[in-house]
Amino acid sequence: MNVLVTGGAGYLGSVLCEVLLDKGYKVTAVDNLMYRQKSLFHLCNNPNFDFVFGDVRNKSLMSRLIKNADVLLPLAAIVGTSACDSDPYLARTTNLDAIKLLNKLRSKNQLVVFPMTNNGYGTPEDKNFCTEETPLKPITLYGKTKTDAEEELLSSKNTITLRLASVFGISPRLRLDLLVNHFVYVALTDGYIVLFEKKFKRNFVHIRDVVDCFIFAIENHKKMIGKAYNLGLDSENLSKEELAGKIKQHLPKFYIDFAEIKSDPDKRNYIVSSQRLKTAGFEAKRSLDAGIKELIKGYQLIKRSEFKNI
Repeated sequence: MNVLVTGGAGYLGSVLCEVLLDKGYKVTAVDNLMYRQKSLFHLCNNPNFDFVFGDVRNKSLMSRLIKNADVLLPLAAIVGTSACDSDPYLARTTNLDAIKLLNKLRSKNQLVVFPMTNNGYGTPEDKNFCTEETPLKPITLYGKTKTDAEEELLSSKNTITLRLASVFGISPRLRLDLLVNHFVYVALTDGYIVLFEKKFKRNFVHIRDVVDCFIFAIENHKKMIGKAYNLGLDSENLSKEELAGKIKQHLPKFYIDFAEIKSDPDKRNYIVSSQRLKTAGFEAKRSLDAGIKELIKGYQLIKRSEFKNI
């Protein structure tokens, strides 16, 4: 089975491509390498792997790549509120227009599994508890583009969307801006953190659980088609204060302070249920504690900064 992964050199894509190959799929990754990432070198010896340097907004390129694929995994996106706000045009054309293009170019016999974000829930009114039936009310450009892209796909045949919790864990294309990854990094490097909106809750999920869920969706698509699925750890709906405290259990010298120095632009403060996905047969299993240990180990590999003489 041929799988096309857009954004294949990214945080999620670089892990997903490797696991897909291990499972016996043929993988083509397309990426514009906007972050100069070198995260796929280790896959180049695999005859079932191909890489294409290009932009997912390029119609002629995508038309050529899509026609050879059985499964489409459109990961390419400008991810996060700050990144989208810094270049709104790039965000809209990549997060939404490129998805519309892909949906137009594909055969409806080709399966699409799309990563949505659970910050599309915005500020839910029903006691901050979210299921897939909770109305989507995104309040940021990032949330709006991803929500509109999900609507585009779910109104078409042969599509599945996964509403991801805040992802954590090590990847060849590491991201330090994700909440858990960031908190562990500052605990190790600065030794302290100042938290605002400390009671705001988020749901979390390990990157390799996300990857496993993509493969589960491909292999079980007939019973999952046409729906959105929350993907997170039901046991890990934690506030920022609780998350910092959990990290402190592993790094006792971590100092935590509180001050309302700013506010969260996407107002993520809710408990998310992944029961629909569990009913379909998949459940995230990698704990935050295991992820924190993994991050502490992984950060030893970036111990020397090129901009510090220490």
